[in-house]
Parts: sequence; C-alpha cells; structure tokens
Amino acid sequence: MRDRKVSLERRTTETKIVLDINLDGKGKFKIDTGIPFLDHLLSAFAKHGKFDLKLKAKGDVQVDEHHTVEDTGIALGGSFLKALSKKEGIRRFGYAYVPMDEALVLVVVDISGRSYLNFNVQFPQKKREKFNPQLLEEFMRSFANESRVTLHVNLLYGKNNHHIMEAIFKALGLALEQATRIDPRARDVPSTKGKL
Repeated sequence: MRDRKVSLERRTTETKIVLDINLDGKGKFKIDTGIPFLDHLLSAFAKHGKFDLKLKAKGDVQVDEHHTVEDTGIALGGSFLKALSKKEGIRRFGYAYVPMDEALVLVVVDISGRSYLNFNVQFPQKKREKFNPQLLEEFMRSFANESRVTLHVNLLYGKNNHHIMEAIFKALGLALEQATRIDPRARDVPSTKGKL
C-alpha cells in the first residue's frame, strides 16, 4: 500500500494555508488557523479520525472569519482527494453517531467522487458567540466539494451550540476514518463502475 500522506499549500489574496496530512496516522495534530475555536474543532477531527494533521492558516480574520474557515475546508478537502488517489481498497462508506452531553449528531460519508452536502443542522442558541456556527456549513460544503464526497451532517437533537459543533467534527473524523480505511479483502475500487 502506498503512503497516504500529502503536503498542500493554498494561497489566495485572502488566505495562506499550509498543511500536511497522513490518513494512516495516530491522531497527532498541530493546528493554528488564527481562529481558536476552529483549531479546537479541527483538533477533535484529527484526534478521533486518527489523521496526523499539521495545519497553519493565515487569513484576513480582521475582516471576517469566513474566508479562513471556507479556505481551510477547501484545503483539507483537496488533501483528502489527493491522498486517496485512485481510492483502491478503501471501504468507501462511513458513519458515526457522536453524543456530547445533551447533543447527538450523525455524520454519514460516501467517498463517491460526487460532491454533495446535506447539512441538516439548526443551531438553537441565538446569542452572539466568539465563533459563528453558521460558518460550519460553509466549511462542510467546501470540504465536500474539494474532496468529492457525499456528506450528510444531521443534528438529531441538542441545545448547546458548542456541543453540537464539536460533536459534528468528531463524527466527521470517525466517519472518514471508517470510509478511508483499507479493506484487506479488497484490492480494487469499491464501485461496480470500476472508478470513483
């Protein structure tokens, strides 16, 4: 099996993102996006997905956090697409239910080659937070588009925005770990089409 490690750099007039990822890691991470809560979410993603992730982002957060969050999703999604290459031997499908206190989230992923996002989440707390939870949908859309996966994110119930957001990222990590895992019984692409 070839190494599933990728180094990637993305530069725009709004952001500069450098990342290294190993899909077959141990969940080690070093993350600095300039947005502490996003760092917290990505750390949970890497830890529970067992992905080694080193990520440094510098963006125009003085304007808004939107560009950094969206471009981080783009870069991370692109790194998954590149690391998976022809997708031979992967399990392809993955899902995870993750509770965090009163919140319960379900994330389901299909490494299908078709970008699609169903983000079925309503954040119940309306108070202004340090991190805007509405940016999560932008991150997930960017990730799904660049990684070319079908991604369903569902909040089953919950009251606390922090708990909901953290459960989403933990569940995404677990679902992707399952979907990207190599199946020892398979050598080909997991599709009747022969290509994903």
